[in-house]
Amino acid sequence: MPLRVRYQTIEFDSVDIHLCTLRDKQQFSDHLGEAESMGISSAQWSLFGVVWESSEVLATEMQHFDIKNKRILELGCGIGLASLLLNSRHADITATDIHPLAGEFLSSNVRLNRGRPIPFLRTAWDENRKGLGLFDVIIGSDVLYEHQHIALLTHFISLHTKPSCEIILVDPGRKMHAPFSKAMVALGFSHSQRKACGNKGELSPFTGQILAYRRVE
Repeated sequence: MPLRVRYQTIEFDSVDIHLCTLRDKQQFSDHLGEAESMGISSAQWSLFGVVWESSEVLATEMQHFDIKNKRILELGCGIGLASLLLNSRHADITATDIHPLAGEFLSSNVRLNRGRPIPFLRTAWDENRKGLGLFDVIIGSDVLYEHQHIALLTHFISLHTKPSCEIILVDPGRKMHAPFSKAMVALGFSHSQRKACGNKGELSPFTGQILAYRRVE
């Protein structure tokens, strides 16, 4: 059966982001086993294609984030809400995700919002992607959901950040941020965290944290 999708609009202070997403988390299509070969189970397959609370909080943070002269990378972009918001502000944004359909949905949503193409790379955090280059800012939402991701993510960050850089992650409270923060401090980053200011729409108040890491040359 073909995938079923839905269209929705998420409102921010000065822009509306239009999205084509999976209709629900029951959608699945991996006839060639491409996702399975990347370690994405059938239970996880649809998770990239819906809007999560953490991704909306991250996009809200990006509304007024200083983007001037900054090259920005979104990790595990999923449906790409934060990248689309930054693209609407003409930021230098690149998106990455491991899912086979993430790039396709991102391109479709860029067209839906009449934006400029967003560079996208399908990659895992343990792959050597030297061509990806270095970034001033790396952002992500709900990326710390398994313990092994701590070492993978810190290594990926160390490979793709400039000497002076900033990392902003939205964590819904999966209890991985403490060991991750310890690993980031070992890489020379300072660390702070705070509650989100709150989100709009029908979502309940966000109970997670916004994690910020900064390194200055």
